[in-house]
Amino acid sequence: QVQLVESGGGLVQAGGSLRLSCVVSGSTFSNNVMDWYRQAPGKQREWVSGISRSGEFTNYADSVKGRFTISRDNAKNTVYLQMNSLKPEDTAVYYCQATPFGSKQGYWGQGTQVTVSS
Repeated sequence: QVQLVESGGGLVQAGGSLRLSCVVSGSTFSNNVMDWYRQAPGKQREWVSGISRSGEFTNYADSVKGRFTISRDNAKNTVYLQMNSLKPEDTAVYYCQATPFGSKQGYWGQGTQVTVSS
C-alpha cells in the first residue's frame, strides 16, 4: 500500500549532474525517514544518504559526501537527491526507501538508472 516512484535518472558524462526524485504515496510522508540507496550490477546494495522526517538532519556515505545533497518537500510527498560532480563509480540503480517512524519495515521504490560515462 506504500508506493514509491523514483525518477530523474539518465546518462551523463563524468562531472555532470542529475537530480533524482522520489514520490511517496500510501503513507503519511512527513512521518517517513527517507533514504537513498544504490546498487551496481553484481554488487550489494549500498546506502547513499538519509534525511530525517523534518529534513533537519541529513547523512551521507563517505563516497558521495560533498557531491550529493538530499532534501525533501513534505508538501509534495517528495524526497530528492541532487547529484553533482558525478563519477563513473556512481553508476548504479538508485532506490528510494521510506521507513515510517517507529516501524521496523521500510518500503522501496522500483529504482531509477544512473549511468555516468567517463
